[in-house]
Amino acid sequence: MPLEFIYGHWPIMETLRANRRSLDHLLVTESIEEKGIVAEILGEAETRSVNVRRVPRRIIDDVARGANHQNMALRVSGYPYATIEQVLACGPERDEKPFILLLDLLQDPQNVGALLRVADAVGVHGVIFQERRSVAVTPAVVSASSGAVEHLNVVQVTNLAQTMRALKEQDVWMVGLDIGPNVPAIDKTDLDMPLGIVLGNEGDGMRRLVRDTCDLLLSLPMRGAIASLNVATVGSVALYAAWQARGWQGWAHA
Repeated sequence: MPLEFIYGHWPIMETLRANRRSLDHLLVTESIEEKGIVAEILGEAETRSVNVRRVPRRIIDDVARGANHQNMALRVSGYPYATIEQVLACGPERDEKPFILLLDLLQDPQNVGALLRVADAVGVHGVIFQERRSVAVTPAVVSASSGAVEHLNVVQVTNLAQTMRALKEQDVWMVGLDIGPNVPAIDKTDLDMPLGIVLGNEGDGMRRLVRDTCDLLLSLPMRGAIASLNVATVGSVALYAAWQARGWQGWAHA
């Protein structure tokens, strides 16, 4: 499996903590101060027996391809994608109904990373997207998710609509987020059910076949001058609405 570089403090820390990839070595700049989160990362690297190399900053600039690397880059194996079977197994393991996020050809790493971070926060069992024409779990996506994706089951599939139909056969309801005057508001449906939340891409929304495969279409009510919201915002609100419908299941209240 090809190696790649993860960059930034929290993406590196969560990659080390998750320990799901092969960890090759950690690059840090020669002038980095070993305190705070940096000291924690170096301690975690030592625990994982990861070789730490001090190098000139220009080297990390190169491997991070100009991204904000915060003076660190971790060389690791490629992202370990999960399977549909692993996602469906999470429900019984947690004594929960299926809770899945499906992304239809999203292209922006920032949007995908933001959604993955929220997906981890609300406890989704897995995230599914199509292999072709969609963003993959790249270092940019890991960075945008602040490393949350390292703790998630992410599945790449050949055909999203076909996968949706297979999940429906497992009694998982496909609920697409859409816009339009005839699309019911999200609060009109009880989302406490075996659930797959489906989001369309940034420009065109869900493809026709994906939309037609959904059991329900729901919208977020809006009262302002702007007619739509960013997909990461829509998805985040929908994911929290679904978790709230489940009574904040899995959260240890203070």
